[in-house]
Amino acid sequence: MATLNEVAAKIIHEQELVIGPLAWSEAGKVQGLTIDSGKKEVTISNGDPKTAVDRLVAQYERLFGKASQEVCREAVASLIASMSAAEVPSSLRT
Repeated sequence: MATLNEVAAKIIHEQELVIGPLAWSEAGKVQGLTIDSGKKEVTISNGDPKTAVDRLVAQYERLFGKASQEVCREAVASLIASMSAAEVPSSLRT
């Protein structure tokens, strides 16, 4: 089963394809995430992991609009397919 750390990392990597290194600096602003942009790793460090992922999606959406939310959903579709509905952050539900 995919972890929410993997989900967050996949979202950032996909956003990086669209907006470049800015994806990592924006992710660094999200409460609950620890970002190592040099290693391109992300860890959900405290609080509710689903909330941290929701905040990450919201951070990109705030900057780039609804299209970025769709990029996030598509990026992690294969990862969340193996998760129960209760485990999926609300921002990634269809």
